[in-house]
Amino acid sequence: MDAQERQIHELDERTIERIAAGEVVERPASVVKELLENSLDADASRVTVAVEADGTELLRVSDDGHGMDEADAKRAVKQHTTSKIDDITDLETGIRTLGFRGEALHAIGAVSRTTITTKADGGTRGTEIHIEGGERTHVEPAGCPHGTTVEVTDLFYNVPARRKYLKQERTEFDHIQRIVTGYALANPEVSITLEHDGRELFSTSGRGDLRGAVLAVYGREVASAMIDVEHSTGDLPEGPLTAVEGLVSHPETNRASRDYCTTFVNGRYVTARSVREAIIEAYGSQLAADRYPFAVVAVTLDPEAVDVNVHPRKLEVRFVDDTRAHAQVTNAVETALQEAGELRSSAPRGRSAPEQTEITSGGDANTERTSTTSETNSQNEKRTDGPTLKTTTTTNETDTEPSDERATSPADRQRDDSTSEQETTTAPGEAGETETTTVDADTGSETQRSHRLRGPTTQSQLTDRESTDRLSFDLEQLPPLTVLGQLHETYIVAETESGLVLIDQHAADERINYERLRTTFDDEMAVQALAQPVKLELTAREAELFEDDIDALAQLGFHASLLDDRIAQVRTVPELLAESVGPELVRDLLATLVTDDGASTVEAAADDLLADLACYPSITANTSLMEGSIVDLLRELDACENPYACPHGRPVIIELSEQELEERFERDYPGHDGHRT
Repeated sequence: MDAQERQIHELDERTIERIAAGEVVERPASVVKELLENSLDADASRVTVAVEADGTELLRVSDDGHGMDEADAKRAVKQHTTSKIDDITDLETGIRTLGFRGEALHAIGAVSRTTITTKADGGTRGTEIHIEGGERTHVEPAGCPHGTTVEVTDLFYNVPARRKYLKQERTEFDHIQRIVTGYALANPEVSITLEHDGRELFSTSGRGDLRGAVLAVYGREVASAMIDVEHSTGDLPEGPLTAVEGLVSHPETNRASRDYCTTFVNGRYVTARSVREAIIEAYGSQLAADRYPFAVVAVTLDPEAVDVNVHPRKLEVRFVDDTRAHAQVTNAVETALQEAGELRSSAPRGRSAPEQTEITSGGDANTERTSTTSETNSQNEKRTDGPTLKTTTTTNETDTEPSDERATSPADRQRDDSTSEQETTTAPGEAGETETTTVDADTGSETQRSHRLRGPTTQSQLTDRESTDRLSFDLEQLPPLTVLGQLHETYIVAETESGLVLIDQHAADERINYERLRTTFDDEMAVQALAQPVKLELTAREAELFEDDIDALAQLGFHASLLDDRIAQVRTVPELLAESVGPELVRDLLATLVTDDGASTVEAAADDLLADLACYPSITANTSLMEGSIVDLLRELDACENPYACPHGRPVIIELSEQELEERFERDYPGHDGHRT
């Protein structure tokens, strides 16, 4: 490039328009958001959003709002024209409308072929305006009802690079559906309808009933599980918010995605991370780490106390006092849950810890000791030899409390309608072959299953060993180790030739279990038919995803079909996972198969599923290990394809080199000469 070409110069108007349009119109969902906000600002009582495919071919938003006369319609398509603010003073004193920049129609028209048909209240005739690539091609009279319809076709036809970076069709439509759902929940007094490829996905009544809006988009099951949150200034701790209102779900009604936690600030549908995190925080330990409630929470405050102009697409807001706003939301939601009796104990997901009966060998068979689930888990997770250990555990549909690190497992999602008893017998010297006997509570018949578990090889604790009797052995991938002991009953501490290593026992066991599951999954995908097909109520979003993912679910071992628009019937589950998961996992898989990067595949979904399942049987933190268990754990870890990270990406091993230790202890100070003194 020569000097003349490098000179600073002014861009032409068309280039400027397309660059500016890119800030507003990132994807089809951006168009829907801008047009939907315009309809709501026009005081519409009915809004219909119609989409074909991913939205690039056709988007149509129709409303019965104020509409525009011909003069206003012509001005509206120009850049930075708006009826919502007058000057910078309005920005500084607080914005009270959803739109305010005067960019939307101009930006949309710059990257599409757009037709606007509108008629003002009390007008005698309507106006139709055509815009193509930012150029107004013609204006003509039109016969139409009052209100406005904006039809956008061939989105990004003149910026093909933008189309190239769009995701899969279902992913793009999923973004649209989340936007429309958010505004439908934020405005229950407006009837909002979403149509896709000519089929109505949901339609709210517009009667002002928030629970009714939840029913329309999420279904009866979720709507009936919602708890009212209604706190105003007098009920809240000190802070900027004047009201926190809405609905939150019982802890048991949850999903694996944050997408169902919807937040509004002064009626504006935004991400509002601080509000969302405050909602989740209010549940405390009632929710597992990877589970999120359904929530529709609106906060109100002085417009001057919040900045809505901090994001190009108005998706984020900034509170003047974020810390106190967060505390106010947490307090309001927590109080609502407590008043509804949903914060009963420290058990995850709102379930009280059930009583357990443990029968141990070596004593009177009729002697029973009652303990909490966590106590029983603690006993069972310690790997021991010696006498045969029998544990009888009674579970039912609602009384289940997994330990903290197991709470994220899909196994916890499975519920059995009938009470059953399981007796697990582990004989010494069997290298981890265990037999589970399931006793039918009604008939007394027994069913036996064998499971491959890792069994300890010796009985002694590391702390019982003589200091001269050190546990050393060579490995293939991992360096030769001399095990020194356990730290906080969570980390294995070992010496290597080059320094010191710490091994996270839970992460190590996760990696081992994951690779074992992965091998079995790759070898054969056998399925197990359910005795009775299970019916699942889906949200509007899940039902739409289900249509596209039936084949993918079948590849994962879940054979299912839609009985009607919102009810799925699951007939089989993967045999490999039959003891660990339930048909309810279908709903989580639907979300897994649609990701923001659009790269999710059946294989990726399977990996996520197996990674979660690997967590469930793994050794937990705060578990004292026998010497044999440590030997088996390290040898099996060494045999893994990747022994250095758990399936979720967490490190398994941390190494502190001898040089790093010497630097930390400042053994390299001047004059020390490296002597080991």
